[in-house]
Amino acid sequence: MKAIVIDHCCAAEELRVTELPMPEARQGWVVVKVFAAGLNHSESLLRQFEADQPHINTPVVPGIECVGEVWDASDSLRLRKGDRVVALMGGMGRSFNGSYEEYVLLPESIVFRVESTLDWVSLAAVPETYYTAYGSLTECLLLCEGDCLMVRGATSTVGRAAIQLAKAMGATVVAACRRESSFAEMMALGADKCVIDNGEIARQQLPARPNKVLELVGPRTLRDSLSCVSTPGYVCSTGILGNQYTVPQFDPIKYIPNGVFLSGFFSNYPTQQSIDGLFRLLECQHIKPQYARVFSLDQTAQAHRLLEDGTAGGKIVLSINK
Repeated sequence: MKAIVIDHCCAAEELRVTELPMPEARQGWVVVKVFAAGLNHSESLLRQFEADQPHINTPVVPGIECVGEVWDASDSLRLRKGDRVVALMGGMGRSFNGSYEEYVLLPESIVFRVESTLDWVSLAAVPETYYTAYGSLTECLLLCEGDCLMVRGATSTVGRAAIQLAKAMGATVVAACRRESSFAEMMALGADKCVIDNGEIARQQLPARPNKVLELVGPRTLRDSLSCVSTPGYVCSTGILGNQYTVPQFDPIKYIPNGVFLSGFFSNYPTQQSIDGLFRLLECQHIKPQYARVFSLDQTAQAHRLLEDGTAGGKIVLSINK
């Protein structure tokens, strides 16, 4: 079968299709025929910086998510051959081979059956991106109808998904963007208002203060986000788009305002229940998953260059088996 394999840190142009033996199912693991896979920033980081680290089990096939059909269900009691599934996280593409291949061997625990009418490419835009947005909104921000949510980092893939999902859940949505040229696109996704993110939104005269903020820029703007919300207010720190990974000398007593609750969403442990909830929302509200570009497995180098440059304007999808 065809696959992309990396055994060291490399440039995007070094990603080439190779041949691997078909994987064989074993106890607790299932083989999935991969139809498509969404690309993620973490896969670019793996290729550029992490592949030489001892915690990466190289040589490895990258890819932290995929969609496809169960090819061999092994000893699974809940999955059957032919089931339409999504798979994500749990060490995929780092500890064991991931989705940049035609057939992938995965722990049953990270493979989830889905009921969906979406085509394979649209379905591939969902797993990690929409699950991260959905989990942040439901598990951390406890988003309810009537809430006012600000999405900071709105033009990112997770930000776009969060706008769609939050609007479908009955919230008023404020999109924070670096450029006014993005406003029309954010409004088309469902945002009610847009504001320029100059790093100091709390100092701006907002039409209404949000009571909840999805922070996707990360520690670089976290303190400002905590100062944006009304009280009681909720802030969920999910992304690190600002390329700052920690808050230096973090003092929670002084850093977090009274009456504001700070949480963070870690997407590494999805459950069938949460995946079911996400897909019910997508199907019932007729939400169209967003993606920007589609590449074949043979075009992975080109796709990764676009991923690294950050100029795709949305989710990139690999179409693998057709």
